Amino acid sequence: MNAGAMCISCILSKEELAIRQFPDEEKKSEYMHQVLGILYKYAQTDSSPGLTERLERLYEEFWGTAKDFQEQKHKYNQLLLNMEPQIEQQIGEAEDPLEACIKYVCAANYIDFSAVDDVNEQKLGELLAKAVSQSISQAEYLKFREDLQAARSLAYLTDNCGEIVLDKIFIRHMQEEFPELQITVIVRGGEVINDATMEDAKEVGLTKLVPCMGNGNAAPGTIIKRLSDQAKDVLYHADLIISKGQGNFESLYGENLNPYYLFLCKCELFVQRFHMKQYQSMFVREERLEIAR
Repeated sequence: MNAGAMCISCILSKEELAIRQFPDEEKKSEYMHQVLGILYKYAQTDSSPGLTERLERLYEEFWGTAKDFQEQKHKYNQLLLNMEPQIEQQIGEAEDPLEACIKYVCAANYIDFSAVDDVNEQKLGELLAKAVSQSISQAEYLKFREDLQAARSLAYLTDNCGEIVLDKIFIRHMQEEFPELQITVIVRGGEVINDATMEDAKEVGLTKLVPCMGNGNAAPGTIIKRLSDQAKDVLYHADLIISKGQGNFESLYGENLNPYYLFLCKCELFVQRFHMKQYQSMFVREERLEIAR
């Protein structure tokens, strides 16, 4: 999905904000001109995650290493690990634990330092506290269960740190209900914003549960042409794909893989696109997805 006008405007504003701290106005002006050049050249063919990856490289050329999110990533991984027993208990007490997992996974997609200006523990706690009471399409959920029953392999595309703990819980429940299903997790292949990498998968114990791999690049999404051969092979041979987060949606939609998308509508574009309120959950397979134009 190519970046639209709202995405371009948002990216441009964030690039200016990221360099506001530097004193050299001439250098900042040159940087922003090159940002505009990248947006002009690629925005009609690249998704927002693809543009972000290009701009990360430009930022490093001008200003050195981009902002380090390691401390925040570790913080949210540990926060959710500490919450894991309580969340597991609440899921276990739900009428349908697998459905409850989906609601928690969507709620935790809040932990997105790109789409959310001020990620904080209080708001996360509020979203998780009311996760079970949120609604998802029952028709979609029943289709999902049917697809899980018929599938032999599933590729699970993660998104951010912290919420990867909820991915682990969800995967564990799928394994319990569908023990013959072979699940492979694909994380980012390099550090970008607060997206989950192999380091995060190891930290939260996901690598002990299922095979995990990096996707071969550091874009904050899943851009098919930039994936490693191994990641492509897993995606194209999977009977079923679960795609977490807005970035994965933006880069995968229209690529004929027909995944189930799970994410929280966080930014104004997604609120308008799906006629949802901010922080409402989306759970739908691409073939049944309706997008406002």
